[in-house]
Amino acid sequence: MSAGFTSEGIERLHEIVESHVGDGLVPGLVALVARGDEVHVFARGQLTIGGRAVARDSLFRLSSTTTPVTAAATLAVAEEGLLDLDEPVDRLLPELASRRVLTRMDGPLDRTVAAWRAITPRDLLTFTFGFGMALAMFMAPEPWPIFEAAERQLSLSTLGPPDPGVQPDPDTWIARLGTLPLMAQPGERWLYNTGASVLGVLLARATGQPFAEVLKTRVFEPLGMSDTAFWTADTERLATAYRPTPEGLVVWDEPAGAWSRPPAFADGGAGLVSTADDMLAFARMLLGGGTIPSGTIRSGALGGRVFGGAGVGRVGSGAERMLSRESVEAMCADQLTSAQKEHGGLGPGFFSARSWGFCQAVYDDGSFGWDGGFGSSWRVDPANDLVVIVLTQRMFETSDPPQVHLDIQRAASVALSA
Repeated sequence: MSAGFTSEGIERLHEIVESHVGDGLVPGLVALVARGDEVHVFARGQLTIGGRAVARDSLFRLSSTTTPVTAAATLAVAEEGLLDLDEPVDRLLPELASRRVLTRMDGPLDRTVAAWRAITPRDLLTFTFGFGMALAMFMAPEPWPIFEAAERQLSLSTLGPPDPGVQPDPDTWIARLGTLPLMAQPGERWLYNTGASVLGVLLARATGQPFAEVLKTRVFEPLGMSDTAFWTADTERLATAYRPTPEGLVVWDEPAGAWSRPPAFADGGAGLVSTADDMLAFARMLLGGGTIPSGTIRSGALGGRVFGGAGVGRVGSGAERMLSRESVEAMCADQLTSAQKEHGGLGPGFFSARSWGFCQAVYDDGSFGWDGGFGSSWRVDPANDLVVIVLTQRMFETSDPPQVHLDIQRAASVALSA
């Protein structure tokens, strides 16, 4: 069992959290650090400037921190035998069969060549299927034609900030994506995030269930993640999303906004709301090699076993599995080749000291996790049995996390007992 944290380290964490909270900085946040059975939670500030105080169970938009959850569900469905990671997606997603590929990512949509092979679920998990965000897309003096088509004409909301209010239903979404050429050959390079969105449609078709139900039955119910979903009616617990501007923070989405009602498209790349404790349960499952953490309260079914009854959960023994150890190890291991990484990522040095597993970053020190542009970060360090979760409502200004996230992660590592 890990030794936990020093009292001096926890006091320093408290000071760092306090230093970052303020109306012009981060209006409110929940930071959670856990090692073994020792958990410390810091809830500070306000959900909305001038409004209700942040609490431990406050809800935040995860945005791209959604993607590791999508990866885990994909591996669970694969273990059920409903799909193979290396089969063409054509069987379940005929809209993505016989792809054409742009000769230049910033070029006209009618200048294409044939894809050299089919897309596979593994390509989607590793963000190498040929479509997604590239830094150059946002540095260009004029919008790329592929960006104009995907975002402004087809409302895919996959090459910019998530917007569940504009995305169509899953069948329409994938059909629209299928009208566009790929930006790169399948397996050629890493492009951000769209792969996770496609996985949601793939899993719905593989299981015959809506993607939200796939996550509920394969991940949320087994792990007791009762506050995680694609929307919430409990808007008093949901933080306002703010965008930083030179004039200060401006509201991007209110609690009664886009995440207060069921979306037409449950986006596996950016759609979830959650709490720090729910994300801790998910982290502990991965730390345990796929086992359901001991003490988890849950209901529902997993692998043919029914947990609890109507409205009644039971405490898990830690012996049951959500995923195999092999699936967890693959999810948390480097899955990219040098050639796939050499084009960059999300900025200079993006692949310095890190690579990519299944829908999440994997770091050279053995840790893994991912961040969400609406203000979340989720980092798991197996070597030290350490989990660090920071949930805020201030949107990122670059692809790198704001200083509050980095400061809390560093302070948590320094706070470890021997």
